Parts: sequence; structure tokens; C-alpha cells
Amino acid sequence: MASTYTPLGVELQATGENAGTWGTKTNTNLQIIEQISGGYTTQAVSDSGDTTLSVSDGSTGATLSHRIIEFTGSLTGARNVTIPLDVQNFYFLKNATSGSQTVTFKYVTGTGTSAAVASGKTVIAYAKADDGTNPSIDTISLASDVVDDTSPQLGGDLDTNSFNIAFDDAHGINDENGNEQIVFQTTSSAVNQLDITNAATGNAPSIQATGGDSNINLKVGPKGTGLFEVMGATNPGSIQLNCESNSHGIKLTSPPHSASQSYELKFPTGNVTADRFLKVASITGSGTTAVGQLSFAEVSGGTSWQAVKTSGFTAVAGEGYFINTTSGAITMALPAGNIGDEVVFIDYAGTFDTNNLTISANGSEKIVASTDDLTVSTERAGNTLVYTDSTQGWLLKNN
Repeated sequence: MASTYTPLGVELQATGENAGTWGTKTNTNLQIIEQISGGYTTQAVSDSGDTTLSVSDGSTGATLSHRIIEFTGSLTGARNVTIPLDVQNFYFLKNATSGSQTVTFKYVTGTGTSAAVASGKTVIAYAKADDGTNPSIDTISLASDVVDDTSPQLGGDLDTNSFNIAFDDAHGINDENGNEQIVFQTTSSAVNQLDITNAATGNAPSIQATGGDSNINLKVGPKGTGLFEVMGATNPGSIQLNCESNSHGIKLTSPPHSASQSYELKFPTGNVTADRFLKVASITGSGTTAVGQLSFAEVSGGTSWQAVKTSGFTAVAGEGYFINTTSGAITMALPAGNIGDEVVFIDYAGTFDTNNLTISANGSEKIVASTDDLTVSTERAGNTLVYTDSTQGWLLKNN
């Protein structure tokens, strides 16, 4: 009885056959099995048609009978590598061809599944020989090195295990359509730069806090004495504070480049006070780089008129009073004076001649250079008291 052969070329010797050569053939079989279990080989892939892998009965060296096959060659299009219908084995296949083309590992005929090995990718392909006419080849992708997978996908959270994710300069994170959304790069002056591209023309990129509580702050913090800098482009840098519907907003804008201004304004250190305005209280340095300390100041030059007074009261600097003495004389006590403080009074009912208005100073302060009270007894009198200093005190200024 003659020898037979397996689909991968191992010789099955008949009883009593191959006298004198049995040992040689056995050694060859062991070498073929060694190739099948862990052998590595390369296979040049034809760029003009299918590349057929054939069995080599009873001899070593057949590409078909190796565990690891690396495809080589320069391709201009996708190509097939075929195996016989009866081969049952599993392979490590790597597409090392140039030209960025896919190599498909398949049975020579039939409609069973095949193994598509993308350029640069490595897969495990197991030829099942599960049908005499249409056998299938299934695959397991290898992900030990992401570079071997041109479209890797996560099946869960990515844990960096205390390591960083490193990006090449001017590369970053793309969306599902392949559009680059976040770009990490280093400028020519070695400044790290993060660019966020707009989703579509006219739509500005945004960074927003989401999830968790309904009211969440978004914090941006510099390091050490650094600051949060809003850069300019074709216009000076601006901060826009929007309404709750983001349909309107006010802007705080830097002076233009031509002004050469680099000054600094510091907000007041005191508490917020009603009816006050911000003014520059002091300056450190000078010129375009000066630092101004703001403070809350009172409005000067105007009078805050009060409701009609019908009984004694203490005046407040900057206020005006309609004083009604119809029911009896009234005393108006002046506040402690500071230079330029003003208090205005008017005879509301024309009764100062009957029931006088008495004006008293604060403590030892003076009125018209005297520590005596001032009595106003002229009908329809109206006047303004202005504080000067400790010598003259409050002086009268005709309205």
C-alpha cells in the first residue's frame, strides 16, 4: 500500500513501506510538523493576480505549512492569497506589503468567509475546512500594539495605568468623522498650544461643565503668579459676558495694539457700597505699565434730594432738604465735615420767619468761622453749606 498525505503535506506511511528510507521520511515529517507548530516564513504577494499557496507533499518549505506568514511585496491594489479547500490550520498573518493595500487570505474557491489583513495589521486566521465546497476562514485581531490596528476600538474605559498619552506635535483628537477637533502643538518659540477647531462654519468651539449637579463652576487656573490671558487676533482681546439665553452679551475689551497700553487695574479691597462708583485711588509705577488701585467713591457735584422734613434731623453730606417749619421750629444737625462736602436746605412752606430753622455743627466744628449755631429766619430762604476746613468750617454758598 502506498503512502498518503495530509492537507499540509505530512506523509502517512503504509505498513511495511519505505524500507531503508523510513527514518529519513520520519525526520522530514517531524520537520514539517515543526514548521506547522511554530515556523515563520515570508510570502511575496503578486501584484498581478492571486497568489496561490500549494501543499508540498512529503517535503519541507511550503508556505502553507508555516504557523507565521508575513506577506511582502509592493502592491497597487488589494490582492488575494489562496489555500486549498481541505486545509485546516490557524495562522499568524502580517501584511508587511507596501502601498497601503489589503491582502485577503481565503480558500481557493467557494463563498465562505475570508480573512482581510489590512496594511500593517496582524491577525490570527483559522482555516476551518468546515465545508467541502464553501469552507470559512475566521479571524482574531491582535491588539498588543495599536500600530498594527488602523481602526482600534475600545470595549471599555481606557486606564492609562499612571502613564501619559503622548501626541506628535500638531496632532490631537478627531471626531467620529475623522475631523481633527483638538490639536496639541508646540509653537516656534517652544510654547505649548492647544487648538480647538470649530464644528462648522460660524459655530464657535465651546468648553462646558456637564453632568452631576445642576450648578457647576468651570475653573481655569494659572500656575504661581501666572494669569489667565485672553489673546487678540484681528481685534483686541475681549471677554463677553452673556445673558442666560446666550443671545446677548456685554464685552470687556483691551485697547488696540496702536495704543501700546499694558496697565493693570486692581479692584477695591473694601466692601461693596451702594451709590458709589469705581475710581483710581492710587497708582504704582507710571505710564503704559502703571498699576492702578481702584476704590469705591461717592459721586460729587450732585445733590440727592430727600423727602420733606417736619422735625429735627441730622443731615448727610451730598443731600438736599425741603424743611417745613409750619408746626414749629426745627434743628438740622450737620455731619462731620470733609473738604468739599455740601448740604442744601430750602424753606418748604415760607415759614422760617415764624418758626426758625436752627443749624448746629458737629462737635467743635464751626459754621461761618463760629462755634455758635446758625439761625435762619428769612422767609423762603434757601442755601448751600460747603465745608472748608477747621478754621472756617461750613460756609454759605448762595444757590
